[in-house]
Amino acid sequence: MVKNDRNKPLYMISVAAELAGVHPQTLRAYEQKGLVTPQRTSGNTRMYSQADIERLELINELTSEGINLAGVIRILDLQGRLEERDEELDSLHKRVRRLADRVHELETRESVNSLVLATTTALAPRRLP
Repeated sequence: MVKNDRNKPLYMISVAAELAGVHPQTLRAYEQKGLVTPQRTSGNTRMYSQADIERLELINELTSEGINLAGVIRILDLQGRLEERDEELDSLHKRVRRLADRVHELETRESVNSLVLATTTALAPRRLP
C-alpha cells in the first residue's frame, strides 16, 4: 500500500474502533491525549486512515504489555523521531551515491582527456632543429 493511501481517511469512529478493538470513547480519549489525530470532514465527523488503525493497534499492544499512556506517548514520539532519522539517512545515502557517481564521471572524463592529450602529442609532427 502506498504511503499516501495509508493516510487517506476511510473509517468513521465506530468502524475504526471496531477495527482497532477498542470502544469509540477510547478513541476520543486517545485523540484528546494526542495519541491519534483523525481527519475531520466538513461536518466535523472524525475519519480514521489505515495508518491511524495501525497506530491504534500498536497503542493497544503497548498498553496490554502494561505500559501506561504516558509511556506510550514517549514511545510513539521516539518512534516518529527514529522514522525521521531513517528518512534523513536514506536521503543522505542517495546524495552520497549521486556524488560518488559524479566523481567517477569526472575521473573518467579526466582519464579520457589525458589519453587524448597523450595520443595527440604522440601523433603530432615533430620539428627538426
